[in-house]
Amino acid sequence: MTMAVEMVARAKSYCDDVEFSPMDATRTNPDYLYRMLEEVIKSGAKTINIADTVGYAIPSDFQAMLRDIQLYVPGIEGVTLSVHCHNDLGLAVSNSLAAIEVGARQVEGCINGIGERAGNASLEEIIMALDTRKDLFGVELNIDTTQIYAASRLVSRITGMSVQANKAIVGENAFRHASGIHQDGVLKDRSTYEVMSPERVGLPPEVQLVLGKLSGRAGLQARLELLGYSLDREEVTGVYQRFLELADKKNEVTDRDLEILMDEENRTASEPITFSLDTVHFTGGDKDIPTATVRLIGPDGTFLTDASTGNGPVDAVCRAIDRVIGCSTTLADFQVQAVSEGLDSVGSVTMRIENAGRVFSGRSASTDIIVASAQAYLSAVNRMLAADEAESLPAVGSTPD
Repeated sequence: MTMAVEMVARAKSYCDDVEFSPMDATRTNPDYLYRMLEEVIKSGAKTINIADTVGYAIPSDFQAMLRDIQLYVPGIEGVTLSVHCHNDLGLAVSNSLAAIEVGARQVEGCINGIGERAGNASLEEIIMALDTRKDLFGVELNIDTTQIYAASRLVSRITGMSVQANKAIVGENAFRHASGIHQDGVLKDRSTYEVMSPERVGLPPEVQLVLGKLSGRAGLQARLELLGYSLDREEVTGVYQRFLELADKKNEVTDRDLEILMDEENRTASEPITFSLDTVHFTGGDKDIPTATVRLIGPDGTFLTDASTGNGPVDAVCRAIDRVIGCSTTLADFQVQAVSEGLDSVGSVTMRIENAGRVFSGRSASTDIIVASAQAYLSAVNRMLAADEAESLPAVGSTPD
């Protein structure tokens, strides 16, 4: 308790709004918890965040606990009561909403419900429950709900964690209706089977333009704007060339394909690039030894080529890249996700590599999974090389020996 009080006081010397979170509060002795909260409030805490660290609480017990805190902790009325719920029992959102009903005015969570173990409270579910049931909760939100879908897709692409199809609010099936009677009802009045509109959470309007290799810049730009991307003429020209390359490989370019295309544009523009992929060639089969040949473009613009065998196409490609660059890594994670439907779907690849106790990630996407794997692996390796270079530089203000 002494340490908690001292640390709050120390934090208070740096900023006015200090939040204190007692870990595993829902399994802590109540009397001890009350005393600790009283003391940290005296020390300057402005936000008290009750953490259900292991997802142990159920809504009725959680509400009773929060009522008791408000009853037995002096000074609690002068601070913001917050909750932080984990989803081990699948109740993180329910507990968060129950807390709001009894006075919590801050809730913590994550987009898509990602987090430790079974995840944290899903922010988009909490937000839309409060937005849709204003009659019940009676609280105001300063949130633009139309950005939820875009935020969900962004988090999914960056983390490599796919959103389950039947996920509430942002899942692919959240606003799809398969049953005949449901389809009939929705066609007559969407509110028959939908408690919120897709547009309310930022889902793009139904596709009116089919994009393909004959589509022009105007059609591409119009669709990207509907998806929330704002591009100037020069940026559209750059994206359009990559769009045509993709359209040559697919009969129809979907919204998900466009999202991945834009993600690739942003990724290549922002990540460190020491080596880039020029070509990759693979031979193999059930009776052949998997062999990959890669040609990279080095830092000075020269072409570097090498080949390697492996346990499969991805292993062979990674080994060939290692031979070119002269590095040694361990592949810690490899994920492939189909972005859209059909045999010509774009595949999104996420790789994580380990080197000297460090972890680096890389992502890429292509209709060719082997190419996407090579690009993702090279992306991770480039991050590792950039970290190596940064670590080798002398610290600011230091002098050489």
